[in-house]
Amino acid sequence: MSRVPTLSSPFLLGFDEIERVLDRVVKGADGYPPYNIERCDRTDGQPERLRITLAVAGFTRDQLDVTIEENQLVIRGRQQDDKTRQYIHRGIAARHFQRTFVLAEGMLVLGADLKNGLLSIDLARPEPERIVKTIAINEHE
Repeated sequence: MSRVPTLSSPFLLGFDEIERVLDRVVKGADGYPPYNIERCDRTDGQPERLRITLAVAGFTRDQLDVTIEENQLVIRGRQQDDKTRQYIHRGIAARHFQRTFVLAEGMLVLGADLKNGLLSIDLARPEPERIVKTIAINEHE
């Protein structure tokens, strides 16, 4: 089965890298951990703010990493099995995860906070600068 490129319009030039990133993100999405993305209220001319909240119960701050890699926000969690415990029943598995979000150009990561098993990451989307540039047309005879 061949996939029809979503950004294949002749008017969209140079978007092939975005399409590859989107493919990689979709393939890596397994649903864990669950997350919310919410739009936060604007205050007095501040840029639009977003908050990503992931349910990471059982993870400590030292077991979580939040990084920006190229233009992707990558959240990783790593738990180790406690070899000293003997389980009669084990329904809570120690597991690793990686959750990736593609950031639009100009998006800023303001910070991250871990509270009550929820990891919140605040983002800002500043208004893009409106640039108009005139291109000189050379004439050849």
